[in-house]
Amino acid sequence: MTDHGPIPWIVFDRLPDPILLLDANRNIVSANQAARDLFGPDIEGADMVVALRHPEAISVAAKALGGDDPEPREITIFGEVTQIFEVRAGPIAGDGEAQAVITLHNTTSEKRAEGMRVDFVANVSHELRSPLSSLLGFVETLRGPAKEDVEAHEKFLGIMQNEAERMARIIEDLLSLSQVETNEHIQPQSNLDLALLLGQVVDVVQSRAETRGMRISLEGLDALPKVVGDNDQLFQVFQNLIDNAIKYGFEDTEVIIDAAEVEYLSSAGCAGIAVSVSDKGIGIPNEDLLRLTERFYRVD
Repeated sequence: MTDHGPIPWIVFDRLPDPILLLDANRNIVSANQAARDLFGPDIEGADMVVALRHPEAISVAAKALGGDDPEPREITIFGEVTQIFEVRAGPIAGDGEAQAVITLHNTTSEKRAEGMRVDFVANVSHELRSPLSSLLGFVETLRGPAKEDVEAHEKFLGIMQNEAERMARIIEDLLSLSQVETNEHIQPQSNLDLALLLGQVVDVVQSRAETRGMRISLEGLDALPKVVGDNDQLFQVFQNLIDNAIKYGFEDTEVIIDAAEVEYLSSAGCAGIAVSVSDKGIGIPNEDLLRLTERFYRVD
């Protein structure tokens, strides 16, 4: 890698933000390690638009090559993981090959946090309104018309406990969702043994299945390749799915967990593993299937 000025270029390889140096024709003279990781290892020598096709990035680069210091712009780079960057550009004085520098600062976490705060308040106010209204109504009834009614006390206190537990579950779900959304732009790097992971999940939920006389069967786990993923997040996904199968399946039935290699089209052109969790229960009405990915949606 070439040195540019008194600071060795290897120093820029240590910086977390992608940095591009452009010549007068907008070609990439040098790119630090973060830029090569983001755009690919072969971007040096190519026109900047090979790496950054975004009009805002092209605009700030053109102004920097013209000798100006443009205002930073925000761009979104779509890929396997969508990321938001603040793009800055500035001219480089002197007669060297590099005439402008482009830096990209990843603001994905900050932007997501801003959106999450707004969404969290909206979700909390929406989801907690109903159980809070119920609790207030029952408190008013117990202090008024049912003040001396012991039977009504027992009935309403039971309902109030259910509503309070529902509120606790909603808050737990919201906190879990916030954690997932905080990390969703971070691509996992670990290689996981999916068969081992599924076996660990089954060990955790086995006792709950046994209390309902249910059996859990694992199929197709032999010789599965390792997958790239986050151990804790995948554990939670499969635990939630199997818990639901146990909760909503009929007693004395079987829950089947089946895994198989599949081929699918992706930007990486690689294969994957499909995992299904099947139970013998009442099922989900067809009209509700399209709404299953809605936040907090529950079938009656």
